Amino acid sequence: MSPQDPRGPVDEWRAGWWQAARAVPSPNFGPRPAGVAIDLVVLHSISLPPGEYGGDAIERLFTNTLDWSAHPYYAGIRGLEVSAHFVIRRDGAVLQFVSCDDRAWHAGRSSWLGRENCNDFAIGIELEGLEGERFEPAQYAQLARLLQAIGRAYPVRAVAGHEHVAPGRKRDPGPGFDWAAVDGVAAAQGWDLPAGTSRA
Repeated sequence: MSPQDPRGPVDEWRAGWWQAARAVPSPNFGPRPAGVAIDLVVLHSISLPPGEYGGDAIERLFTNTLDWSAHPYYAGIRGLEVSAHFVIRRDGAVLQFVSCDDRAWHAGRSSWLGRENCNDFAIGIELEGLEGERFEPAQYAQLARLLQAIGRAYPVRAVAGHEHVAPGRKRDPGPGFDWAAVDGVAAAQGWDLPAGTSRA
């Protein structure tokens, strides 16, 4: 079981699953290395097809049930097996695909403060959106709520974007993401933000 903070509801987390999210279990995960602290949150953006919102393609991608012939874009990602711990939809709905106690497949080749393979020690959160475009107020509200819940259960020390842990390879969540919207939550919990964001 995940560690519990007495300030949070007793049943807020169950075996790494946040009870406020809709569980959509993905087969794309593995064990974290023994003794590794879960101390980083990595923020991403995703939309399938790019720039289209509201469908079930993200869920299908993360559960290996995407119809590769449903859109021309899918030919370029055919066979991809990926996941994130959470997805926050445009309307603020939160889906969880992998227990936070397990290793989701979201960051790929990455590093943070000299440590390689961020998937080993990070929780991945996808915001439904497109690099460079703005995100919705409902998403920021739910992200703040989720980050606070994560802070009650895990020894997180920093929040970064995919662009920060895989610079030059990834650009999400991109310039449309408002880092000031998470600054207060991060500051209240003593978490670091990447250089060049609102508190840096």
